[in-house]
Amino acid sequence: MSVITIEELPARLGGGKTLAGLDLGDKTIGVAVSDRGFSFAHPRPVIMRRKFSLDAAALLALLQKENAGAVVLGLPVNMDGSEGPRAQKSRAFVRNMAGLTDLPFVFWDERLSTVAAERTLIEMDFSRKKRAGKIDSAAAAFILQGVLDRLQTLGVDAWSK
Repeated sequence: MSVITIEELPARLGGGKTLAGLDLGDKTIGVAVSDRGFSFAHPRPVIMRRKFSLDAAALLALLQKENAGAVVLGLPVNMDGSEGPRAQKSRAFVRNMAGLTDLPFVFWDERLSTVAAERTLIEMDFSRKKRAGKIDSAAAAFILQGVLDRLQTLGVDAWSK
């Protein structure tokens, strides 16, 4: 397992692989998965957090089922660009996953991703109760879509072939 840059992703993907996106919270892990063409992020059901070993096992099972070749993890950077305790928790999560998987991880600045995801759900007329159950996976999809869009601007739209 390694932490790589977004520019290194194309070399790690291909052969029918997908890209997974995570929004790591205290109570849930929001999950989204790309299509095989790396164009669209699709939310998946959240993983309810219990303890690390159970969370990791559930996540790894999902990543294997989805044929993920790499994982993008939202990094909760402060508005001034500094990293606080939540960013440290995200980095620790990846360090703890190191012994469990060879999948590479990419950190992606997730500032305002939850706000954007909530606005989208409101525009889709989801009730407050329904939004609560979908917000983390919607945020993961927002994070992942940002990475997919960035890869397109880097000119790697043909790298999955």
